Amino acid sequence: MTLASNGQGAIVRTERGLTIAGTRITLYDVMDYITAQYPPKFIQGLFELTEEQINAALTYIENHREEVEIEYQQVLKETEELRNYYDRQNRDRITRISAQPPKSGTEAAWEKLRTAKAKRASKV
Repeated sequence: MTLASNGQGAIVRTERGLTIAGTRITLYDVMDYITAQYPPKFIQGLFELTEEQINAALTYIENHREEVEIEYQQVLKETEELRNYYDRQNRDRITRISAQPPKSGTEAAWEKLRTAKAKRASKV
């Protein structure tokens, strides 16, 4: 693990990328919410960060915006490529599984689910 920020080491570079020290939360996780314009207090609560941790993350992002943005775009691209890969890999399996009848003993639960879906669809 190497330091990637100020002397206090609030942001560190790990195998996962730029990470808030002492957590598994990357700056790219935080960036998802910043780009969606969520308030810092919401992000802090969502990830259960201290005031110091969220401030360090936001300050680092602000001071290194170009670097973080480039890495964030790369993470988004890789995530999309992985999602597409697994969608293709599992397409046949998902089709096969969804065509199977419900397991014995679960018929009532499936009927309840179908009824709830129909009720919700009629409201829309």
